[in-house]
Amino acid sequence: MDSIIKTKDLWFAYEERNWILKGISIDIHQGEIISIIGPNGCGKTTLVKHFNGLLKPVKGKVFVNGIDTSKISVAELSRIVGYVFQNPNHQIFSATVLEEATFGPKNFGIKNAEKAAISNLKEVGIVNKIKASPFILSHGEKERLSIASILSFDPKVLILDEPTTGQDASTTKRILKIVEKMKRREKTIIIITHDMEFVAECSDKVFVMNEGKVEKVGTPYQIFSDEKLLRKIQLSPPPVVAIAKALGINPLPLTVDDFVKRFENGAYRV
Repeated sequence: MDSIIKTKDLWFAYEERNWILKGISIDIHQGEIISIIGPNGCGKTTLVKHFNGLLKPVKGKVFVNGIDTSKISVAELSRIVGYVFQNPNHQIFSATVLEEATFGPKNFGIKNAEKAAISNLKEVGIVNKIKASPFILSHGEKERLSIASILSFDPKVLILDEPTTGQDASTTKRILKIVEKMKRREKTIIIITHDMEFVAECSDKVFVMNEGKVEKVGTPYQIFSDEKLLRKIQLSPPPVVAIAKALGINPLPLTVDDFVKRFENGAYRV
């Protein structure tokens, strides 16, 4: 797979010498689902804001789709990298849900913008509210509206910052299906989250951050099997992993569905 995002010895500070990111070198490939996890304040959001040009490196380089981000505008990068912020109120400003969902694609000159917007509003489960003001939606609905708005201009990369916050189980599954659908279309999805069940369900790779550095990169299984690492970053694995560890089950299941299927197939004896 080709690299879609690459950082080389990336350093960043808001104040001189007070480094938030410390020499990060990573490679993200086209079509991957990447989850970025770690304790609060470790630099997760600061890192991904370099991918759409909201921040520029103090030292080092960031390349998106082969382009040095220091040589391209935020507007140009936003056509490649769509960013759904943790607080959807920072992205919503139109009078109706439909106007909000069509603003981006119309601004980029995309044909059939309204058709694409309606299709994506249906995908995220709020097409029945196209005439409503987006400001009266619930937090979870606003977040899904932001996702639909980004999907409507079809970026190569989608960044989701805490996408399951404010979502119930059914809408979390809906978001998971959207992520999986984008992967099938060879889009790259980057997720910042504290929801370890979501990480286990969808991630190809997990980047563990701590104190401004990437502590470890691995599959969900490799990360959630590393008890020492999880203690260090003060994160708990999905409940099903914790239960399996307590029961001495190996190899560890990462999801409830995996756990149940293995029992049904006679893989476990407790």
